[in-house]
Amino acid sequence: MIKSSDQPTKPLAAIILAAGKGTRMDSDLPKVLHEVAGKPMVQWVVDAVRSAGADRVVLVVGHGSKQVQEAIPGVEYVLQEPQLGTGHAVLVSKETLADFEGNIVVLGGDGPLLRPSTIDEMIELQENEEATATLATSTIPDPTGYGRIVRDDQNKFIAIVEQKNATPEQLEIHEVYPSYAVFESVALWATLDELQPNALTNEYYFTEVPQMLLNKGLKVELINSVAPEDILSINTPQQRTDVENVLLERLQNEMEPTV
Repeated sequence: MIKSSDQPTKPLAAIILAAGKGTRMDSDLPKVLHEVAGKPMVQWVVDAVRSAGADRVVLVVGHGSKQVQEAIPGVEYVLQEPQLGTGHAVLVSKETLADFEGNIVVLGGDGPLLRPSTIDEMIELQENEEATATLATSTIPDPTGYGRIVRDDQNKFIAIVEQKNATPEQLEIHEVYPSYAVFESVALWATLDELQPNALTNEYYFTEVPQMLLNKGLKVELINSVAPEDILSINTPQQRTDVENVLLERLQNEMEPTV
């Protein structure tokens, strides 16, 4: 496996989605600035992608953008206004990364339990299989609310199906998409240019992009190695507490000497 201190073969950039208001956090503070184990939650994500070799880190901001920019230095910023869904959030980064060619990891800013080693594994598989996209997945006891990973009879990726669109059979799937994936940059932008808004919500859903790549005959790989606790994200004060407890325990274990 590639170690976190090693640079991947191709240049690596990161797009971190951090535009959400966080209405359920009961605070006017932008969601991604709520502290977890001593740092804003999004700073943990920035640190993880840096550790995995990302030379460029782009934060997509919206609500409280000035506050986020003041709190998180050393990254590039793109404003998403208006906010038209996750696909739109990634697309607004296109101009900023227009001169970048390589791999782009796309992930949320509210998942501070992300490990650099997970990104390393995605990059390694992406390079070894010459894939256009590589998605991390996790198999969890309660998949409620998550997009389900649908595979074919060869165990290959077919689609990410959002819960509201899933059939009763698909709702029984426990393998989910925790919203981080790696894409080859040229194919990512070309496909996003073709993404259509949802007829009901008029939003652009980024989860449609991997299937669009597949439909073009391009290769999409999956890496099902993410521990269930690692995919916990933060939308409420209770979830912040739960994630902080996991993170503090992890940090304590890393500090303890091995026998």
